[in-house]
Amino acid sequence: MKDCVVNGYSKRWLKREFPWVYPKEILGSHPRVGEEVVLRSEDGEVLGRGVGDEGRIAVRVYRHDEGLLDAQWMRDRLTDALALRQDLIPQGTTGYRLVHGENDGLAGIRVDWWSHYAVVSVESPALAPLLPRLIEVLAEVTEPRGIYVCKRFGDRQEKPGDRLSIPEGLAFGKAAPGLVRVQERGLVMDVDVADGPDVGLYTDMRDLRAWLEIHWGGKRVLNTFAYTGAFSVAAAMGGASEVVTVDLSAPAMERAENNFRANGLSPEDHTFVVADVWKALDRLRRKGERFDRVILDPPSYARGGSAGFQTQKDYPRLIAAACRVLHHGGWLVVASNHGVISPHQFRGLCLEGMRKAKCQGQLIYVGSQSGDVPAATCFPEGSYLKTSVYRLLDPARRATL
Repeated sequence: MKDCVVNGYSKRWLKREFPWVYPKEILGSHPRVGEEVVLRSEDGEVLGRGVGDEGRIAVRVYRHDEGLLDAQWMRDRLTDALALRQDLIPQGTTGYRLVHGENDGLAGIRVDWWSHYAVVSVESPALAPLLPRLIEVLAEVTEPRGIYVCKRFGDRQEKPGDRLSIPEGLAFGKAAPGLVRVQERGLVMDVDVADGPDVGLYTDMRDLRAWLEIHWGGKRVLNTFAYTGAFSVAAAMGGASEVVTVDLSAPAMERAENNFRANGLSPEDHTFVVADVWKALDRLRRKGERFDRVILDPPSYARGGSAGFQTQKDYPRLIAAACRVLHHGGWLVVASNHGVISPHQFRGLCLEGMRKAKCQGQLIYVGSQSGDVPAATCFPEGSYLKTSVYRLLDPARRATL
């Protein structure tokens, strides 16, 4: 077992159980990708055990003692994660995050549960040595019908001839017979477990959907960047008079319509638009269309459409465009999963957008990710999702404040 010696700065963070070691914190030779190492301070104190990686993370840390990364360790991590979800997942919900990476002690690994199937998302080839143990214990602990594996490497790619590789697809059990139907607090959504990690439902937004549940009745709703329409289904089931669902992806819109049918809703009673959101908002403004609720949940970065999207540069402009199609007194429902933006910065982007539209508002809801996507106190990066609801004030009301 190789020792990996770290500097004093890393020691302080490892003492707080931070799950990463950065390249500049290592003294001496760096571990190979996928190599298991014992982390030590310069004076020889054991600080933990992890696996070597490359890029911005040099070591992913799994223990903060010298214990083994064996089957019992993996079993302890998974049973602890499962116990949390059993405590907090609401009745009538069969789709949720079972393991949230660093926040559940399994750095770089996410596991989502979809009715009877598990989808494992892996962030680096360095985790290949842990994968067989994970799948074996996951099958034992959850008794799934099938376990799928997918890669979430970002811009990083496996290189030809790498000694470590992670095969994608079915890794255990039987393949799902097409789409898998899951429930969220009684609503129905169909997900594609073979197309992970984005199977068709983002569970981290469940708490926001739950809060909005009693506020849809009789309202006209515009859902932008709608993907497969979870917010649209929730609004329609909550009694919205009309839901307009917009996304650039035609397959996503088709799945959104199918999710309406799965809930006994008629898509013909609502509107589905395959379009660039920027163009759709401008067209709605020019036509004089107005809504009682507008939902903005754009990706952090996106290519395609007329202008693409980058959160820090484009969110204020997006907020302004949405304000221009809202009734006075209407609600702006906003979210960002861009982790490098703090809640304070996000609020600033929203306020800048309202100023661009010459609007004032009231902040009536602030939230983050749902409990099955926890944020460990030792890992500040775990708090990534920002959600807010603003009520637009009408001019007469603003004059009296």
